[in-house]
Amino acid sequence: MNFKPRNIIIVLVFFIAFLTFTGAFFIVNETKQAIVLQFGEPRQVISKPGLQFKIPFIQDAVFLDSRMLNLDPQPEEMILSDQKRIIVDSFARYKIVDPLKFFQTVRNEATFSDRFGRIINAAVRGVIAQYSLASLLSEDRATIMGSIQDIIKNEEKSFGVQIIDIRIGRTDLTEQVSNNVYQRMRSERDKEANLLRAEGEERSKEIRASADRQQTVIIAEAERTSSILRGEGDALKNKILGDAYGLDQEFFDFLRTMQACKETFGDTDMSMVIVPGQVCEKFFGEIESDN
Repeated sequence: MNFKPRNIIIVLVFFIAFLTFTGAFFIVNETKQAIVLQFGEPRQVISKPGLQFKIPFIQDAVFLDSRMLNLDPQPEEMILSDQKRIIVDSFARYKIVDPLKFFQTVRNEATFSDRFGRIINAAVRGVIAQYSLASLLSEDRATIMGSIQDIIKNEEKSFGVQIIDIRIGRTDLTEQVSNNVYQRMRSERDKEANLLRAEGEERSKEIRASADRQQTVIIAEAERTSSILRGEGDALKNKILGDAYGLDQEFFDFLRTMQACKETFGDTDMSMVIVPGQVCEKFFGEIESDN
């Protein structure tokens, strides 16, 4: 297929016109703001969303976010007034309120995050160095954050931003300090446990001694009462036996003789041979001899 020079020229004209048209217009989204650059130099700031015009091939558009953005610097190790070392992780919320100043200072958000992140860490380091770890974890934290935010506010205008909020998200002890704190807490708990154990042992001895004293008193009282009752019983027994002896003297003499025999021989199958005599004749009568 042969192209005529006229057709080629028409195609080139339409192609150049298309490039010119597409390069001359751009759209600013509602979440963005734009800066029109001419040969790298800012010429116009556009904050309103919509279709915008620029000179093609000469001007270019750079877009910056108009929403609230996050700034999260790298955590850093810092020293407190009590010489404890902690790792501080801070963060901030900001908005780009002066796009031209922002572009002239840092060009883009990545560069801003790096530079302003170092400023935040320096401000945090300078403020918390005046406080101890206990203060940082107490109600003084609000005062500390207020001092840090005042320092940061003095720097925001030079970057064309507005710092909405700044916070310390996390504070961690370094490994060495954590170990020292753990060992100190463990020593304190061991000391408290030993004290409680010693107090318990002393209390145990007091209770045991009191129980032993009560046992001795109770046993003594029981033995005394037992002796009294035993004496009274023996006295009553003797009286009863005396009265009974008076009623039948011969029977009780015989009974005592039998008891004496029982105590002598016990419970056995042995036979007892009674020799005639005074005792035998008295209780069993006269026994005649076989002779």
